[in-house]
Amino acid sequence: MLQDLYRKLVMTHAKYRQNHGNLEGDNVWKVHYKNPTCGDVITLYLRLERDKVRDVSFEGEGCSISMASSSMMTELIKNEELDTVSALREAFEQLIRQGEKPGDDIDLGDAMALEGVHKLRARHNCALMAWQALDKILDDVDSYRGLKEMEIR
Repeated sequence: MLQDLYRKLVMTHAKYRQNHGNLEGDNVWKVHYKNPTCGDVITLYLRLERDKVRDVSFEGEGCSISMASSSMMTELIKNEELDTVSALREAFEQLIRQGEKPGDDIDLGDAMALEGVHKLRARHNCALMAWQALDKILDDVDSYRGLKEMEIR
C-alpha cells in the first residue's frame, strides 16, 4: 500500500512538475546538466541571496524518476539556507545510494517517495541528477566568490 502511494507521488511530480520553467533576473545561476548514463537532461536555475536559495526552477526532459526528483528537490531547497541545502543533499544521496533513512533532524518531504530507487542501482543517477546539477552550481558560486575575495584583497 505504501509503495503504491509512493509510486503515485512520483508520477504526480513527474507529470505536474513543481518549479518548472525558466528563472530570469538578478543573481540567477544556471547550469545545463546531462545524465551520462541515459541522456536525461536538466537546466537548473538558482537565485541566491547571500547564503540562501531564494528561488529555484528547472527545465528538462527525462524519465519519471529524474523529473520527479528534480521537482521534489526544488520544493525542498527553495528559501533554505545553503547549510540546510547541503544537509538535505547529503541525506538524499545516502537514501539513494545506501538506503539510509535520514535522522529526525532532516525532512526530505516528498523525496522520501524515491526511497525504493536504492534497490535499482541503474537508476541512482536518475534520482541524483538534479542534485548533481545543484552541486555544479554551488561549486561555480564558491569559485566566483573566491575570485571576488581575491580581487578585494
